[in-house]
Amino acid sequence: MKLADLATPSFFENPYPTYETLRAEGPLVRVAPNALMSGHYDIVDTLLHDRRIGKDFMASIRVRYGDESAQMPLFRGFSRMFLLLNPPAHTRLRILMMKAFNARQIESMREVAQTIAHRLIDGFESRGTADLTAEYAFPLPVEIICGMLDLPVEHAHRIGGAASQIAKVFEPAPMSADELQKTSQAYVSLEEYFGGVVTARRALPGDDLISMLISVEENGEKLSDDEIVSNVIMLFLAGHETTSNMIGNMLIALHRHPQQLELLRRDPGLIPKAVLECLRYDGSVQMTLRSAHEDVEVAGMQIPRGTVLFLSLGAANRDPAKFTDPDRLSVERDEGRVQTFGGGIHHCLGYRLALIELETSLRVLLERLPELRLPHLDTLNWNQRGNLRGVEALAATW
Repeated sequence: MKLADLATPSFFENPYPTYETLRAEGPLVRVAPNALMSGHYDIVDTLLHDRRIGKDFMASIRVRYGDESAQMPLFRGFSRMFLLLNPPAHTRLRILMMKAFNARQIESMREVAQTIAHRLIDGFESRGTADLTAEYAFPLPVEIICGMLDLPVEHAHRIGGAASQIAKVFEPAPMSADELQKTSQAYVSLEEYFGGVVTARRALPGDDLISMLISVEENGEKLSDDEIVSNVIMLFLAGHETTSNMIGNMLIALHRHPQQLELLRRDPGLIPKAVLECLRYDGSVQMTLRSAHEDVEVAGMQIPRGTVLFLSLGAANRDPAKFTDPDRLSVERDEGRVQTFGGGIHHCLGYRLALIELETSLRVLLERLPELRLPHLDTLNWNQRGNLRGVEALAATW
């Protein structure tokens, strides 16, 4: 097994046979001179919760791109994102971010999500056909994150391409030199844009998330402008990419399992379980990275300090040692915790918002378009990503 195996056309189309191979090769598989990968649920779960295992973003960058790459503004910017830091820096940033991203505020977004979902469907319902990626799955979470950041939605469309480009940093297989240059340029453009927004909010603050990040403090400490810009880019990226891809993946999984879809139509109360099952079955986030901060022994195998660990969430979510008949979608499944949101101190801060968006998007679509069909399920054009998995378009009729 090697990292290049996660960047083939067959893998992009269907990664799960590759994950079977990964699990069969052993509990931890060497994929580079200083890097191991696991697709076993228990091992991934153990490593996510082990305090001796943390983040070392630059180590993973050096594995993929060489030592000199660590000086690039692109990677320095990512290294300031709190999800890529360790305590105590991670603790400080996460506490400050949580104050601005509190549960009460997030729960209030359920009604906002419902309003947006209905308005989007109003725009295409009468046609009897739509590209659900472009007209529903993409704009719904983007409008929500723009509202939280108080950004004009038209700006999201303008900078959305740059956000999609920089998401390639999270790909397990390295980018080509040309792609790396494009990604670097995309990050610089986002840094300039959000730097201007932060400067404007300092002069005229509001009640939006960026203004809150500027104002929050813990023990007298506040976020620097560089920290705010990097973490706002992270929030925009999360709101732009992960949920929109997952809405599409969820609809594809359900329509490929019509009996499960019919269960939902008959009993919408199953929607929260169905969303979690779709996240398990074909999540948009397929991989997360960690690094050993000490020598660790797992499953009888020594992991030396400094080893980069590629933890395959997609493979763990289909591990037959954890889930019964894992390649089958079951909206009534009540078995194990899905790994899609990670675990431990780096568990996804925005998971509540993501669940609200996914549940709402599905519920409203089932209510408004009960006869919806996806006619091209056998000829889908999956994006060429090894991590943020989704389709380029999703044609629907009703």
